[in-house]
This record gives sequence, structure tokens and C-alpha cells, in this order.
Amino acid sequence: MYTIKLREEYIKLGQALKAAGLVSSGIEAKEVIMDGLVKVNGEVDTRRGKKLYDGDTVSYDGEFSSGVGRIRDAQGSRTGPAGVQCC
Repeated sequence: MYTIKLREEYIKLGQALKAAGLVSSGIEAKEVIMDGLVKVNGEVDTRRGKKLYDGDTVSYDGEFSSGVGRIRDAQGSRTGPAGVQCC
């Protein structure tokens, strides 16, 4: 599992797919999202601009899964910028 660090408290769905390296461009992200291959919190979401917040989960084509949340320190306290945690 790895974490993509963000500067904001959320990331948009299309940006998350690009940041995770699952698509190579915004156009490709738009296509896979519009084709219904992406689920947010277990439900298909066709909005490329859908904002993902702490605790949201994303799956891509039934294979990739990630969670959105803040970086946690060794004691489990939330710290630092939001991030996408990928398998």
C-alpha cells in the first residue's frame, strides 16, 4: 500500500485515478468514469469532478481499491495533508 499526499482536504475522482497511475490522462479518466467502471463508496459514480473526502473508498473496474483520508502518524492521529491510500 502507498499514499499519494495531497495539498487540499479532498481530491477529485478523475485526479485520483491519474495520481494513482491508473489512467494516463484526464480524457482517459473521463472515459472510464463515464463507462461506469469506477465506484465511489460501493456505488457507480459518473462524475469526474466528484470530490473524495476522508473515509471515501474508490474501486476501478473491480480490481483497484483505495481509500481517501488524512495521513496518520505512528500514534494513529490524523496529521498532514489528505491522501489517497492505494493497494
